[in-house]
Amino acid sequence: MPVRPIITVDGPSGGGKSTAASGVARALGWFHLDTGAMYRAVAWKSLRAGLTPSAARRLGALARQARLTLRLDARRRLRVMLDGRDVTSVIRTAAVSARASEIAVIPAVRRALVAAQRRIGRRGRVVAEGRDTGTVVFPAAAWKFYVTASVPVRARRRWRDLRRAGATLTYAQVLHALRARDRRDTRRADSPLRRAAGAIVVDTSRRTPRQTIQTLLRCLKHHPIALPWRGPGVKVR
Repeated sequence: MPVRPIITVDGPSGGGKSTAASGVARALGWFHLDTGAMYRAVAWKSLRAGLTPSAARRLGALARQARLTLRLDARRRLRVMLDGRDVTSVIRTAAVSARASEIAVIPAVRRALVAAQRRIGRRGRVVAEGRDTGTVVFPAAAWKFYVTASVPVRARRRWRDLRRAGATLTYAQVLHALRARDRRDTRRADSPLRRAAGAIVVDTSRRTPRQTIQTLLRCLKHHPIALPWRGPGVKVR
């Protein structure tokens, strides 16, 4: 199988993969494919439709029929469009996050969204982030990363994000939810969260977002397979 110009960035919630992936994509001038946002969008739609996670068949149909589009705005920020509506902001709540984790274990939902993700990947020059982009969605990708951090650090980051979004959850509640999500993600039968073979592990516990992005870019620069650099210019120390 020919090598496609795709970079995958996987890892658990709060590890810093979203910031890392978007930063690398911006530096290279590539497209940022946030697969988690796609699950969040379907989760948001399922909540509005009143579907519970036990309605696997209906949720699979909902995922297949959803008109889901990812695009970059003028400032190269990712926008998530669902059935003609911009849902970028509304899918970032604690309730949507929890539901996304619940429906992500449903094979029919995963099949629908993986197919959509692979269609986007055909264009190439994509930085894909999620939990199975390097293992399932794009197993032939030449450049793979696994971005993570300690559980307390990840919980603290998630708690701060939720507070900025107006949520009133305590740190203890967020920590409990994060551990539960880790269990679901790593133990699910379909496409569990795990490090892809050959993926470079980057621990962000003691790194700033900028340092993490620079680490990934430095790894790409010295990767055995030359990267087709065609961005606005990248300075790697």
